[in-house]
Amino acid sequence: MDEFEKLLNQRAKIVDAALDFYLPRESDYPEKIHRAMRYSALAGGKRLRPVMVMESAKLFGLPFEKVLPTACGIEMIHTYSLIHDDLPVMDNDDYRRGKPTCHKVFGDAVALLAGDALLTHAFSVISKNSRIDGISPLAVIEVIERVACEAGSKGMVGGQTVDIETTGMSIDKETLLYIDRHKTGCLICASLWAGARLAEASKQDLNVINKYGEKIGLIFQIVDDILDIKGDEKLLGKPIGSDAKNKKNTFPSLLGFQESLEMLECLCKEAKGLISEFDGSDFFMNLVDYLKSRRY
Repeated sequence: MDEFEKLLNQRAKIVDAALDFYLPRESDYPEKIHRAMRYSALAGGKRLRPVMVMESAKLFGLPFEKVLPTACGIEMIHTYSLIHDDLPVMDNDDYRRGKPTCHKVFGDAVALLAGDALLTHAFSVISKNSRIDGISPLAVIEVIERVACEAGSKGMVGGQTVDIETTGMSIDKETLLYIDRHKTGCLICASLWAGARLAEASKQDLNVINKYGEKIGLIFQIVDDILDIKGDEKLLGKPIGSDAKNKKNTFPSLLGFQESLEMLECLCKEAKGLISEFDGSDFFMNLVDYLKSRRY
């Protein structure tokens, strides 16, 4: 394991502890919904989105510990989206992160409600950032507005909708880019932007970090598409081939492997070019390489 992965693991442990703190207790009534929420939210994972919030804040001079409420809130939103994606009415997946999916353990109805509960609880948690010294309440309001937009019908949910509508159909590259910029990219952009905004980054710097996030979102999705074909099921924690099984449009299926790899290389170069203008951007430079070469 290299130094970057060690750092990611260290940050992920901090996020796990904070999630445990901010989530309802299993013993809180009604217990079943809280067990389901915690089952999925504490199931592990790389915690890339909350770590992006933390490192973005740090890049602009704010200690990352101060943005943990926002980091955890965004991870709860991400987790809700995974719970819903796995449901029989969506992708109908049985495993997530090497464990049975939420609906396999708690049933479809409770899994649906657990996702709903995580989504709504997330904004309560993000709002707690307004009570932390050194954080502007106005910045928190703007973060809530941005995250809500990026998670909703003009963001992640919108991308998912177009993905569902075009499943099994032939689409053009622009439509595929729309799907992946919204379904995957919007929450990544929001994570990076949120950390920077809470750190009072300038409008120009917020614009640059947002553009970097757009590149990162596409890098993540292209690699994800490739892993669904060539990945290791044991490392991924779920069966490969679900995109083909569900007749999903992906970069390899639309562009072919070679053009997908060329696009990936170009995006990596552009992302590094954007972030290199900031002092102390090593984490984000290394993040590009990590996402490009990830195996799970």
